[in-house]
Amino acid sequence: MDAPDTELDRELKATLQARGELGADYDSALVESFLEKVEQRLDATLDRRVRRHLAEERTAVARGARTPDRPLGNFGERYGFGVVSLVLAVPLSAIGAAQAGIGGLVVAWLGIVGVNMFQTGHGRRLFRGRAEGRTTSDWEG
Repeated sequence: MDAPDTELDRELKATLQARGELGADYDSALVESFLEKVEQRLDATLDRRVRRHLAEERTAVARGARTPDRPLGNFGERYGFGVVSLVLAVPLSAIGAAQAGIGGLVVAWLGIVGVNMFQTGHGRRLFRGRAEGRTTSDWEG
């Protein structure tokens, strides 16, 4: 990791030297150029780490050391429920407050929070366990 750091140090020194020669008029262009080089370096480092991690996982799975980790759900499963519940929270809050005042509003929000907590915690384990524990029958293909 010393080599990339020394290369970035050289880039920074060159940028500062160019700033000294060109003056403050070119500050934004020089900073943008340097930040673009830093971003490229970060992208390359991240890409290398992700590739290494995937290769290690594939090697471990191929050797039978462990099974691949199942993701806890995709974006829609994890965040969609929360977004839908927040969208529905507006009319539920209005109905609760109109019908029962502050008590109705509190009950509506306790229900919204309770459903979301169940979905994020217990719901995952409950539904994941049901799908994993299922055995296939002769009727299934």
